[in-house]
Amino acid sequence: MHAPPHLGHRAHYRHEALLVDGLDEFLDRAVPFVTEGADADEPVMVALIEDHWAPLRAALGTVAERVHHVDMGSLGGNPARIIPAWKDFVARHRRTGGPMRGIGEPIWAGRRRAELEECQLHEALLNVALPPQTPLWLLCPYDVGSLGDDVVEEALRSHPTLSDVAATAPSARFGGAHHAVGLWEQGLAAPSGAVEEYRFRRGDLAALRVVVRTRAAGTTMSTARVEDLTLAVNELAANSLDHGGGRGVLRLWSEPGAFLCEVQDSGRIADPLVGRTTPAADQPRGRGVWMVHQLCDLVQIRSTPTGTVVRVHSWV
Repeated sequence: MHAPPHLGHRAHYRHEALLVDGLDEFLDRAVPFVTEGADADEPVMVALIEDHWAPLRAALGTVAERVHHVDMGSLGGNPARIIPAWKDFVARHRRTGGPMRGIGEPIWAGRRRAELEECQLHEALLNVALPPQTPLWLLCPYDVGSLGDDVVEEALRSHPTLSDVAATAPSARFGGAHHAVGLWEQGLAAPSGAVEEYRFRRGDLAALRVVVRTRAAGTTMSTARVEDLTLAVNELAANSLDHGGGRGVLRLWSEPGAFLCEVQDSGRIADPLVGRTTPAADQPRGRGVWMVHQLCDLVQIRSTPTGTVVRVHSWV
């Protein structure tokens, strides 16, 4: 690796994994990164969990007042909500024509395995979500001391550039768009609990809503969250009827700390970025998957030429 240069006016998108060991190393890189951007009047967005934002905010002093902070614990609970936030940030500042900076931390120690899988898909999709000419330098910190080797290895495949506190270099293992498609077509883990299965076709949506509402009400979920889940599954089943061959399969089961619903059909979703753009106010169609992402704690979508599966998780 060689020392990272001061890029000055950047006219391209830079997606970089920052490999650090502990909070001090993170601050050693994050503080000058943010300060340099703020001092150059660059828009800066920082999406971190509170345990990392609080010390960064303290270290930045008054510079923190010029930073747009987003609580990643809230935004990134379902990682599919993160790309819309970056797209909205870029859209708000695009008219200036100048460079932008960001720090995004979707992965931290303690995330569930399914959450990690979606974070890794999100990181791969970030390479195709924004045009190459977008003047955004996005830094994604990975704490190598608290994350597993497999998580760090995946970061090498999903980021074209790697750095630590003193150096930067291209990633020789970067997989590009092909890697993102590979993750999108990868199967999901088999359910670990007893599964209830319901086959449905046109005319069955009302009955499916009753099944989901009844089963979810038997968990610790609030009435409002039960209704959100019921609406989400209804939307997914309706998509199966309209775009997935006119029929589908609903599966429901419980796992420790979660209630899960899964809708499967024979249709294919060709765009792995589906649901990851905030719909325009006057957009008449195409809101369904985006809405499901807003309603559920975690959403996993996988699609191949033989069919599509959408699995939604509700924490209980």
